Amino acid sequence: MRRLRRTKIVATLGPASSSGEMIRKLFEAGADVFRINMSHTTHDKMRELVAAIRAVEKHYDRPIGILVDLQGPKLRVGAFAGGSVMLEKGATFTLDTDNAAGDATRAYLPHPEIFAGIEPGHTLLLDDGKIRMVTTDTSKDKIVTRVEVGGKLSDRKGVSLPDTLIPFSALTPKDRSDLDAALDANIDWIGLSFIQRADDIAEAKKIARGRAAVMAKIEKPSAVHRLDEIMDVTDALMVARGDLGVEMPLEKVPGIQKQLTRAARRAGKPVVVATQMLESMINSPVPTRAEVSDVATAIFEGADAVMLSAESAAGQYPVEAVATMNRIAEEVEGDATYRSIIDAQHAPPEATGPDAIAAAAHQIADTLDLSAIICWTGSGSTGLRVARERPQASIVAISPNVATGRKLSVAWGIHCVVAEDAHDQDDMVQRACRIAFKEGFAKAGRRVIIVAGVPLGTPGATNMVRIAFVGADATDE
Repeated sequence: MRRLRRTKIVATLGPASSSGEMIRKLFEAGADVFRINMSHTTHDKMRELVAAIRAVEKHYDRPIGILVDLQGPKLRVGAFAGGSVMLEKGATFTLDTDNAAGDATRAYLPHPEIFAGIEPGHTLLLDDGKIRMVTTDTSKDKIVTRVEVGGKLSDRKGVSLPDTLIPFSALTPKDRSDLDAALDANIDWIGLSFIQRADDIAEAKKIARGRAAVMAKIEKPSAVHRLDEIMDVTDALMVARGDLGVEMPLEKVPGIQKQLTRAARRAGKPVVVATQMLESMINSPVPTRAEVSDVATAIFEGADAVMLSAESAAGQYPVEAVATMNRIAEEVEGDATYRSIIDAQHAPPEATGPDAIAAAAHQIADTLDLSAIICWTGSGSTGLRVARERPQASIVAISPNVATGRKLSVAWGIHCVVAEDAHDQDDMVQRACRIAFKEGFAKAGRRVIIVAGVPLGTPGATNMVRIAFVGADATDE
């Protein structure tokens, strides 16, 4: 199951793709990581999906990543006496702590933390941004607003506050329960929704205690403004363009996507571009030209992965959507301009031993036209540092830990192989050559470069590069 592309594909599971047979078809079509959205999934269903994914993984003997996406805090208005009201532009509308049914002048807002954080001049967006209000006055139990964009507002519609830093945790009680269940199921990545600050990620990582990596979903302006501190603590980023497009002007989202992608590449942390990438394929067997261009743009930018949401979870053509994304990635990466764009965005190595070794391996592989860069890695950090370089040569990560292989399945260009750890340097070289040959990355007589840490098995001790010939004995099992 060697992929003919470097960019990975994340496919969301749902009603259209929850059977073991469909998961197998999605994997064969090109899915590298499966996403389980806890907004719509019970614990029992989540465990069922994890078991089905692991069965596919065992059948193909290839690590598959599982991303469990937590719902995060959902802010909603209360109910209205008639089920809905019509708000006129310029009208005054009050949100308060009175749980009585609302009318055209007021509504219940069951979130006291909002009253503590909002200030005059702050914007409120209701019903996915269809209605916009500006705060004119606040108190501990009332928010008085002026309706800037009116329309119909019905029961329990969502509220977004792009200007307000709300003093609450990104982990709700439901999220904590979902997180515990996901960790017990041995999933690989946790997606954190609606984070505002680095502390939100630190809280989840404290609970996870290394049992899963944390992916920060960037979907609020406050998270964009605090990107540097978030990048320091997160294991990966997701550009969650759906909610970003609600909380800030749509025309700003493409620039923010590039900003986030490049920041993650500089840090050497995986970045996933998500939401509405092939939206029309929910109901159509083929995408629009604009959608193809959108996916291609993320790949040209060097994103580690691109993601399907409703297209694979609830659409009529989930397998076709994955296969289409796979073809787009293969075509873009074979384009004559792809390599020049990727290289132009290359960041210099950080002043660490592993980064210097990864940069040296990249340069040596390019200079000598080597077939592959083979990384022996226990934790996955060596593979991620080499992937940060975006080398021309293929990257093969060999790890004794299946959890590491699953974690690396979201990272650009890394083909993961789970194998027993090497006994010594000679064993390391010989087995690296055999694996490169067996997996189709090097032919007999070609050379590869091997990156590892010595002494073997020492986390974060990447300090060795070695060039080796793939000899005729590599063909022996």
